[in-house]
Order: sequence, then structure tokens, then C-alpha cells
Amino acid sequence: MQATREITFVLNGNRVSFEVETASTATDLLRIGHGLTGTKEGCGVGECGSCTILVDDVPTLSCLLLAVELSGRHVTTIEATHDARITNMRNAFLEESALQCGFCTPGMIVAASRIDPGSTDDDIRAALVGNVCRCTGYSSIVRAVRRALGPGVTADE
Repeated sequence: MQATREITFVLNGNRVSFEVETASTATDLLRIGHGLTGTKEGCGVGECGSCTILVDDVPTLSCLLLAVELSGRHVTTIEATHDARITNMRNAFLEESALQCGFCTPGMIVAASRIDPGSTDDDIRAALVGNVCRCTGYSSIVRAVRRALGPGVTADE
């Protein structure tokens, strides 16, 4: 029998409480415990970025984070409707056709939503280095991020 612990945190703007097994990951809690299936587990070892969520507004790999570590924190997932940056990024990804299979897309959008508005294309690529896409070749992703960040962003020469 595994040990459990009660945790409370803010999830997508709402205070929630869960009884979690101390060895379960944040990915498992979000997907299985709360039904937020936008957070994907691709590799389970922190190399693909598909599980990226925001913890206290910082992009974080949920497959490497124990669920108990969410206690007292603010967690934002791709399903967040209160976060304009995620919504804008989601819309830009659609407008630029920056997805194909879609598996990496939620983690990519969440990570991209925190890129600085003045970023260049090279800055955008560097900020997304931990998010792997096997389908798009990244050009459409960079265009989508640039679109979402607004007119202050310039393409690299």
C-alpha cells in the first residue's frame, strides 16, 4: 500500500484538493486524477516537453514533478481559459497551421506562452528547445509564436 497525502493548490484559476499517492507524478494527477488530458506524457524522462505545464507561471515538466510538489502552488495547463497568453498562442497555432499530429502541441503552446514579446526567431527557437515536435519542422511553430506575441517581434534575417 502506497502512502498518500492531501494537497491543495490552484489549478487553472480554481482551488482544488486531492488525495495523492506520494510517488505519483503531476502528469498522472492532472490526466487521471482530474481528467485534464491536454497534458501529455511523451517520454516520461523530461526530454520531449509534451507534459509542460506552468507552475507559479514557470514552464515545468510535469513528468518529472511529483504531484505532492504542487501543494500550495498555482498550476496552469493547456485547458486554462483564464490565461490570455495561452488562448492567444492556441489561436495563433491554429491560424498558422503549426500542428500536425498534435501530440506535442499542448506542451509547446504552454511553454511558448511565456516567451518574451520582444523575442527574435532565434530566441523563440531557443526558448522551445526542450519541446520536441517530430512532424512540423518548427517553421510554422515559430511563425505562430511570433504572431501570438504581436508586432513587436521580428523575424531574424
